[in-house]
Amino acid sequence: MIRAVDVKEITENIKEMCIEANHFLAPDMGRALERAAVSEKSPLGRQILSQLKENLKIAAEDMIPICQDTGMAVVFAEVGQDVHLEGGSLEDAVNEGVRRGYAEGFLRKSVVRDPLLRDNTKDNTPAVIHTKIVPGARLKLTVAPKGFGSENMSRIFMLKPAEGIEGVKNAVLTAVGDAGPNACPPMVVGVGIGGTFEKCALLAKEALTREAGSHSPLPHIKALEEELLDQINGLGIGPGGLGGTATALAVNINTYPTHIAGLPVAVNICCHVNRHITRVI
Repeated sequence: MIRAVDVKEITENIKEMCIEANHFLAPDMGRALERAAVSEKSPLGRQILSQLKENLKIAAEDMIPICQDTGMAVVFAEVGQDVHLEGGSLEDAVNEGVRRGYAEGFLRKSVVRDPLLRDNTKDNTPAVIHTKIVPGARLKLTVAPKGFGSENMSRIFMLKPAEGIEGVKNAVLTAVGDAGPNACPPMVVGVGIGGTFEKCALLAKEALTREAGSHSPLPHIKALEEELLDQINGLGIGPGGLGGTATALAVNINTYPTHIAGLPVAVNICCHVNRHITRVI
């Protein structure tokens, strides 16, 4: 049965989600920070984590953005095939929600219209929108504002199949090691393995929106997530890049089938706030 959804409902939800994601830490990230504070072995690292937690508390209480870089809005939209959108297009509705959210939330406008001419759009649009058609009559929206301190540290590696799992590990550790303090650790590391050049990057981005502390349902990927988290936390980068054992809060890996001649790997790093929020309409 076809279900009608007015795009105004999408706009209103996106507006609210932009504001909420930029002012309140996602519950899973709060739990991850608490776990890191307990396990951190460095006194300075524990001090940094305590300061981060205090900053987040102040942000929530005083409605101050949890980071001055309020990000470029990344939106994942899962649209049920039985949903009929009325009143306009999905893309326009999402961008209008971002425009209103960043204006009404007094959030920093960080998007430039042309990557070379660098003129600011002054409303943080357009968003980066990824749309997927799925069974059912629901519309699932995920908003993940992405700051570019961590985004700039992300990498894609086009490995040869013979490099195998060791090549994948080396790629992830290389990306994180090169990022060092620039990604505002403790970080969340999203990894995409498989597909094509662009598909592995999307897998890595989507991985960042998965609950921190959860694992892939594939046993060999779950084991890889756990091993990489241990190895990353052994690099000594630590909270704020000032040393310690809590360099990463989570390693989330998504995979996809790939070509016999390829082994694409993408590493999309996010800072300790890793903003994401999901709603179902």
